[in-house]
Amino acid sequence: MIDTHRIIYLHGLESNSQTHKAALVRAIYPDLVVPDFIGSLDERMQQLYPILGNASNWTLIGSSYGGLMAALFSTRFPAQVRKQILLAPALMLPEFAEHIPAPIDVPTIIIHGRQDNIVPVDVVRPLSEKVFRQLDYCLVDDDHRLHQTADGLDWKSILE
Repeated sequence: MIDTHRIIYLHGLESNSQTHKAALVRAIYPDLVVPDFIGSLDERMQQLYPILGNASNWTLIGSSYGGLMAALFSTRFPAQVRKQILLAPALMLPEFAEHIPAPIDVPTIIIHGRQDNIVPVDVVRPLSEKVFRQLDYCLVDDDHRLHQTADGLDWKSILE
């Protein structure tokens, strides 16, 4: 059973807590945690750690750079993560791609657009297949922002 107080949305690099996708999830789960992050990846991770604390049963939703943040957190602290949904996660960045984490068993859904010209599917998919042993990789006909796809997703069933 999902703990609605333990769902967090991690926005992309040049985005914020008011993103379209965060609003879609917040409409279903009003208790959604949606912080604003600023700074470098290290600074953003330092902002994330106190929010998640030592609590377990987190459901992480990460978009692009936020997907990288979610993946880094789940590989460092897999016991705290119930599930993660990564939307075009920027796993090709050096912090992940050049230091591939040890494989984990956190259930992971990746939704990635075939027309994504920012986060290359052909790089991210093989990396994610090495790390996430319980991976459902969904390729969709969309671009990096995934707005068309996000509007049609059954968020409740994805998050359960």
